[in-house]
Amino acid sequence: MEYKRILLKISGEAFCEVGVWGLESKQIQHVAEIIKEITAHWLQLVIVVGGWNIYRGSSLINAWMKSSDSHNMSMLSTVFNGLSLKNFLEKISVDAVVMDALWVEFLERYTSLQASEYLKSWKIVICTSGTWSPYVSTDTAGVVRAIELECEVMIKATKVDGVYDSDPVKNPNAHKIENISYNEFIEKNLQVFDQTGIILARDNNLEIQITKFDKESIIATLWNKTLGTIISTSKK
Repeated sequence: MEYKRILLKISGEAFCEVGVWGLESKQIQHVAEIIKEITAHWLQLVIVVGGWNIYRGSSLINAWMKSSDSHNMSMLSTVFNGLSLKNFLEKISVDAVVMDALWVEFLERYTSLQASEYLKSWKIVICTSGTWSPYVSTDTAGVVRAIELECEVMIKATKVDGVYDSDPVKNPNAHKIENISYNEFIEKNLQVFDQTGIILARDNNLEIQITKFDKESIIATLWNKTLGTIISTSKK
């Protein structure tokens, strides 16, 4: 086992079935069980959740809604996912706390100092509301939290099992990229991760791994045998 403290970014799509919006108890329980399996490997875990299953604001922005208001609504949607996940983790005896960047009254306020103390006591820290600032994606928020909490790697777990040279859903001949540098990722304008986050990770030498959200893929990543894609300083 190489990693001792990691950040796991979970896309909002993990909290509901494909083609469905909202929260589904069966899916949240599935996420919680995977996380329990991860923590059985004795590592400290930070989780940043997305919110696309609750709110996607692009259509409203196109209909003349202020983009800043839409982004703020998107951040609030992560609170639904984070608080739901905490409850399902506690149901299976996994200790977790939700720390919120917007300081939502019924959640604990996020500070890096308190988050670090929780991690040292083996409590999972679930971060919601991104960085609190509009126009900053939850991908970039994950990079920020990983850097300030001194995580050794950021894992983005999503429905896609890595980075491809084109959309694998639309192109059956798309080629999977196992290793790619930050600069090459930016030059190719790949869309699976926000480029602002990639630049920040590059400047702070934070390795990012993109993998599928399933137990086999994430556990393999923990043992440095990724089944997805590694984004780092140089190709390995």
